[in-house]
Amino acid sequence: MRGHEPDDTRSAESGEREQWRDTRLTPAQRAEALIPLMTLEEKVAQLVGVWVGADASGGGVAPHQTDMGGGPEWPEAISQGLGQLTRPFGTAPVDPVAGARSLAASQEEIVRASRFGIPAQVHEECLTGFAAWRATVYPAPLSWGASFDPELVEQVAARIGRSMRAAGIHQGLAPVVDVTRDYRWGRTEETIGEDPYLVGTVGAAYVRGLEGAGLVATLKHFAGYSASRGGRNLAPVPMGARELADVVLPPFEMALRLGGARSVMNSYAEIDGVPVAADESLLTGLLRDEWGFDGTVVADYFAVRFLERLHGVAADGGQAAGLALRAGIDVELPTVDTFGAPLVDAVKAGAVDEALIDRALRRVLTQKAELGLLDPDWQPLPGPADEVRLDDEESQELALRLAREAIVLLRNDDAVLPLRTGQTGRAAAHAGQAAQAAVQAGEAGQAAGQRVALVGPVADDPMAMLGCYAFPAHVGPHPEHGLGLEIPSLREALAGLVPDLAYAPGCDISGADTSGIAEAVALAEDSDVCVVAVGDRAGLFGRGTSGEGCDATDLRLPGVQAELVQAVLATGTPVVLVLLAGRPYALGEETDAAKAVLFGFFPGQRGGQALAEVLTGAVNPTGRLPVSVPRDAGGLPATYLAPPLGRRTQVSSVDPTPAYPFGHGVGYTTYEWSEAQVGDGVTDWPVDGEVRVEVTVRNSGDRAGAEVVQLYLHDPVAQTTRPVVRLIGYARVPLEAGESARVSFTVPADATSFTGTHGRRIVEPGDVELRLGRSCAETVATLPLRLTGDVRDIGHGRRLQAPAQIDRNPPEGRG
Repeated sequence: MRGHEPDDTRSAESGEREQWRDTRLTPAQRAEALIPLMTLEEKVAQLVGVWVGADASGGGVAPHQTDMGGGPEWPEAISQGLGQLTRPFGTAPVDPVAGARSLAASQEEIVRASRFGIPAQVHEECLTGFAAWRATVYPAPLSWGASFDPELVEQVAARIGRSMRAAGIHQGLAPVVDVTRDYRWGRTEETIGEDPYLVGTVGAAYVRGLEGAGLVATLKHFAGYSASRGGRNLAPVPMGARELADVVLPPFEMALRLGGARSVMNSYAEIDGVPVAADESLLTGLLRDEWGFDGTVVADYFAVRFLERLHGVAADGGQAAGLALRAGIDVELPTVDTFGAPLVDAVKAGAVDEALIDRALRRVLTQKAELGLLDPDWQPLPGPADEVRLDDEESQELALRLAREAIVLLRNDDAVLPLRTGQTGRAAAHAGQAAQAAVQAGEAGQAAGQRVALVGPVADDPMAMLGCYAFPAHVGPHPEHGLGLEIPSLREALAGLVPDLAYAPGCDISGADTSGIAEAVALAEDSDVCVVAVGDRAGLFGRGTSGEGCDATDLRLPGVQAELVQAVLATGTPVVLVLLAGRPYALGEETDAAKAVLFGFFPGQRGGQALAEVLTGAVNPTGRLPVSVPRDAGGLPATYLAPPLGRRTQVSSVDPTPAYPFGHGVGYTTYEWSEAQVGDGVTDWPVDGEVRVEVTVRNSGDRAGAEVVQLYLHDPVAQTTRPVVRLIGYARVPLEAGESARVSFTVPADATSFTGTHGRRIVEPGDVELRLGRSCAETVATLPLRLTGDVRDIGHGRRLQAPAQIDRNPPEGRG
């Protein structure tokens, strides 16, 4: 179908009309040509979405959907045009081909109904893949962080983006680049980790993949959302300006500058009493005036109405709309509400300046022009609907690869792992090429088989693999449709590798019934090794133990799972503890008796296979913790980014030292680090210069693996308190057995910058240390340097990365 040509009797004269359709002009010029031709109602219609699939029964995706999701009927909603269509695939199970055809038909109706015939921009969620029925589910963002592999994350995002684009989607509401601040927060699973540099580099990679596929990537949630008081969703944020500037904002800067994101979604948060949706200094002063962002700011669902209903800073919808527009929000989502009749009435009454609407409209139309939605030959689908495929072998293999890289082995005492299956041929057949290679190398299944028991409430639950923004968890159960995907549980995957696998659930994920623990204990007593699988089920707003609105009061395992773990440990049978979760649960003294501990952060559709391969040795685990694992379940959770008084001290009886620190992880091989140095023996580092840090890493074990070289900054004396260490660079280094590589980082002095006492970002002269380590707590080499010169003010244009280079053939004497 070609774009709609409006009737001459209802449209502007032909020359003007051709100007905004003219693809030879820039998108901004085309937007400027169209705005003067539009009525107030037509302008406002471009600033709203319509949630045609919204469930008004009270069982919908989001709270307040019933009382805020109501809007005009479809014919009225599209009569003046329409800005966005909200989640046509992500609200109920829809066959991909049928959904693509239905979306195309809806777009044709939108084009025919309005005077200018402009299609809607269509958005969907895509945090763990296209959030649609029968679409591949990839590992959750904490797994992205655990992989320390931005290049792979970019490939995943590109794959997701292509599937969405083929279905007629233009905008993806991802990635989340909030930095984890309190693990009790239910949305911890949606974050990439607790370190700004890791979140920023991995988040920027996801953006590049999505934008490279032709989609608009939307950064969530700008800003401060993850620092809520008590870890409660949508709660006040008692954060100072320095924490905001030095911890929360850098990932957004990186995702904009290094990734090229064209959209930002506001945070629900109120920071020091000011709701972000009404914060002009943040959404306009910082984001646009200082950072130069020229894309669109879209409202998180119902966020504009929340200014009236939840925050109490607006008396009615019209005032809320005015506050949001003035602050810098361009589009109200998910459906027509305050930016509908209340905003039109407020403009006509003189309460809201129409120039604010034109400002937002200019950004919206410019983006639509970039997407081809103003073109005369626009098509509703890039290709035939029959070719829309959301889950295929290549996508599943990519999901499996990321899951393998993201599983973190925290401990492996007495080399209890890999499990001795005693079934080398069958294991290889079931586990695929990775297992075959391991078996051929003699790295798995060498000893006689063990009697293995598998217990735990997540062991045979496919949903334990999925984060809350995966379609089956996000939209809720639709028994008549099923999951739409094959999602092997850990039990199913492990049974193909371990003969005569004994199994008992032991307990439920969140229930209080302990009656099944005795059976689990009996199985453990009758086995050589017991794998205990515990953790979460993701859901929304109380429907899970992890996910949006599923916050925790402490970091104990949900339900009676801790009792199950302790009962099995008491048998004396060697225990392999496996956690499938969306947050780091406390692993204190009661779990110290476990011989091995594995963590999978909702590893996705093929996560069961990846875990089984790691347990049996077909895959060498290479993940590293993107969040610290606390030891104490009841203390206030604190990330590793702590100044000296945030660490263990003699003036408090509370020891916040984690059980396992940020960046930690082990595998089935060993690595030697040597010849760490600053290039050319430099000791002075100009405040506007750079240094080169080098180290040789050798795989000293007998099988292939990947070491993650981490570079930390220690600033012992500064004008404000600083984290004892913070990550400023990293490199994932795959190495064959016996292979060496020289790893080097080019570190700009900008990497040492922080917000000084006067509120400006500075590079301060003085002594610093660059520390190469296997984690934030395990330093391999310390390189002292002295920053020289005067205090240097820097701003948004600073260098944001310390890029790494890997030389796999180091010269003699270097590996």
